[in-house]
Amino acid sequence: MGKTRLALEFARGLPNRFTRADLVELASLQDGTLLPQSVAAALGVGEREGRAGVDVLVRAIGDASRLLILDNCEHVAEPCARLVAALLGGCSRLRVLATSREALRASGETVFRVGELSLPPADAGDDVTVLLRSDAVRLFVERASSRSPGFTLNRGNGGHIAEICRRLDGLTLAIELAAGHIGTLALSDIVAGLDDQLTQLDLLSNGSRTGPRRHSGLAAAVDWSHRLLDPAEQAVFRRLAILVGGFDVAAARTICVDSRIGPRELFRILCALEAKSLIVRLPGEEEAPARFRQLSTIRAYAMECLCVSGELPATLRRAAAWLTEVADQGHADVFADQASSPLTAERDNLVSLLACATGLDEGARGRLALELARVHYQQEQPSAARAVLTGLLRETCGRVLGGSVPALAARVACQRADLEEALSLGEQAVNMERVRHDPAGLANALDARAAARLCRGEFAEAVADLRECLEVVASLGTPQDTAWCTHHLAWALLQAGEELEADELMSRCLPVLRKHAPWPRTAAALHTAGAVRLALGRLQSAEALFAEVLRIAPGASFHSLYPVEGLALVAAESGDMQRALRLYEASAQARRRLDTEPEAPWRHRMDQVAARARTRLPTTARDAAVAAARELRGDRLIAYALRTRSGYHRTMADSVHVTDGPYRLTAREFRVVELVAQGLTNRQIADRLGLSIHTVATHLDKVRDKLGLRSRTQIALWVAARPEGDHTTLW
Repeated sequence: MGKTRLALEFARGLPNRFTRADLVELASLQDGTLLPQSVAAALGVGEREGRAGVDVLVRAIGDASRLLILDNCEHVAEPCARLVAALLGGCSRLRVLATSREALRASGETVFRVGELSLPPADAGDDVTVLLRSDAVRLFVERASSRSPGFTLNRGNGGHIAEICRRLDGLTLAIELAAGHIGTLALSDIVAGLDDQLTQLDLLSNGSRTGPRRHSGLAAAVDWSHRLLDPAEQAVFRRLAILVGGFDVAAARTICVDSRIGPRELFRILCALEAKSLIVRLPGEEEAPARFRQLSTIRAYAMECLCVSGELPATLRRAAAWLTEVADQGHADVFADQASSPLTAERDNLVSLLACATGLDEGARGRLALELARVHYQQEQPSAARAVLTGLLRETCGRVLGGSVPALAARVACQRADLEEALSLGEQAVNMERVRHDPAGLANALDARAAARLCRGEFAEAVADLRECLEVVASLGTPQDTAWCTHHLAWALLQAGEELEADELMSRCLPVLRKHAPWPRTAAALHTAGAVRLALGRLQSAEALFAEVLRIAPGASFHSLYPVEGLALVAAESGDMQRALRLYEASAQARRRLDTEPEAPWRHRMDQVAARARTRLPTTARDAAVAAARELRGDRLIAYALRTRSGYHRTMADSVHVTDGPYRLTAREFRVVELVAQGLTNRQIADRLGLSIHTVATHLDKVRDKLGLRSRTQIALWVAARPEGDHTTLW
């Protein structure tokens, strides 16, 4: 949308490089064999005896410096490609500018994709200055003011205008059509109309009477492209409408492949739809599977087609089967609530499917609803999770799932700080699982009840629950689950004042979690081990453990703040109050930016340390520490916490995690080379650290440049040759 206008504006803005520019409009051309004649007629070139078609055009253009604009080539793309090749081959100074909904794939072609207009940032609010930086907002205001003189952007209407532009994905024609209702509808009515897929296309109609029919409304614009698809492409196009949150090739295969459309043909169809801009590829890591989506207005048209075809119920069932299949990837985890859900990327698809799939099998609906609640919980959205779980607790499909529903609801209640409800739900989960005689379910329920008791300060009761949980999990023969439960018991023992037993338990579980667990679980266990060592007064070891968390946790996430705060506690216990206050203040400001709070006991301990540091430091030193903390963000904060800047005293944590001197590896680079030395592949390293394969490869390239090493074997030997004190062998 917007290709013709862009081409004309581009042509007008060219310097006097061409002696002539010609526009050839092809929208009405139905027969591609008549293309040369249509172009000749537009250029005012008549046939001569012995010359016709392309020969006439080549002779007429000759070696003149000319620009030929071929507008709307998509329905005659192949004839256009042949014509362009012939003209360029015979006319050395001719340049062709073609507009099309797909590339011509002609030799020498340079493709410029006309993307959506820029949108305002999500946090723009009603700031007029920020909103006007968006091309989409400026277009809406311009068209609205021409429709209703006196219309302006202001703080009162800025939020609605931004929302309209976002709902329309920055599509120019859609924005112009929506703006055309100003003076008739209130902005809030337009937003409400765009919310409803069934009325969205009706709202985006009544365009120009004098322009092309395909610009009279959004449905007409999409219909123009839809009619150019073959039957198989049309079938895939409409079935994909069910996936409002986007999809990868595997999802499209499950939902679209049938007796008429094979898996191999599907890939071709996806490429064709993407080439025609009927689906768009989402930005992402280069090594990650390609993910696509339909823009919302195009999806509304596709959904209409799906309903008319009668395929909606069958497509919904296929989507449910696919989501259930994805959910099964995490089914073996005893503590699934605390493991990253395989459906995190499909949250919007889950929400949409559960909202409209009234005919779904009850078991499948309950299972998917539980997975959605898990995703909400893991994304720290307890209100949304509670809403889903409340329904499940009342319904038959929820009761079939046993104690897993109240167990998750108990964790959500802890997140919401509703501790009475948390304990009640934890009790319900345990009672249900004792009747069901499912060891894995009972272990999960006991862990959830223990979490509620920890939040309530009932440490002895939490320890009792976790001891029983550990006995149950140990009988399952799953080392990772046993290690994770052992870590939870160690944390509860630490709260109960049993540091020595907690330390002994961490010595058993941490090596397993280091080797096999995903990085969030490893980071949590390292934090617990650091807190235990801190309580035992083993400050050097505690510092090394907290620093190790920093090496594996993403610097921009809240996971990196706990180890920073742990290092502040170590500094305070070591008597370095200025460093303790600086780390505390830097972490506090980072938490404010991320809008995240630590658990109450940890927050209380940190506040105590900060108060002690402020009391003991002279006013000038205190103010200097607070001022310096304002400069500590991102990599600077990590570097300061790890003492990697030159001039800082090197502790065990520094020598374990980074290298100084001539090498100067970052903490992340050092962690990557350690895993290379353990024999892990790039993919395994990426999975362990939560990175993309491309990012791991980039880190290794930097390591090779810094160390002058070329092979993985040389890197492994370099790690092995480092002094004994530089290795992370804490137990």
